[in-house]
Amino acid sequence: MSMARIKISCPKRPSFYTEIPVLIGAVNYGGHLGNDAVLSIMHEARMRFLNALGCSEKEAFGTGLIMADAAIAYKSEGFYRDVLSVGVVAYDIGGVGFDLFYELSCKRDNEQLIIAQAKTGMVCFDYQKRKTARIPDKLKNALEKEELI
Repeated sequence: MSMARIKISCPKRPSFYTEIPVLIGAVNYGGHLGNDAVLSIMHEARMRFLNALGCSEKEAFGTGLIMADAAIAYKSEGFYRDVLSVGVVAYDIGGVGFDLFYELSCKRDNEQLIIAQAKTGMVCFDYQKRKTARIPDKLKNALEKEELI
């Protein structure tokens, strides 16, 4: 019996990158970057990506955003004091949401090493009505063009 492994792929490469250091609180009992910390690092990268588009999770050109799902494929260990380069790109933009692809990597031994690849499904959400909402044209256009400000 073999264990199923998720495979995460993205049709395009990230054009947005940010650097996030691995702090001691992100290291688990195994001495490496914890899986829960990877999700937090992705959240920070997502906030920076959205900010570069001129919006946020709470205010994305007239709508809010909520995470519908997340998947992470771990490729290598990350360690305390690594500086992660996190690439983010939007794809599969639809009527009420889109996917974000993340690639976390770091330079080690003069080589760029992929630590993890991940995906989150983001859905437009009206926080007052507590239900999904249509994606605003301005958000859709910004994600398609990745017009970073």
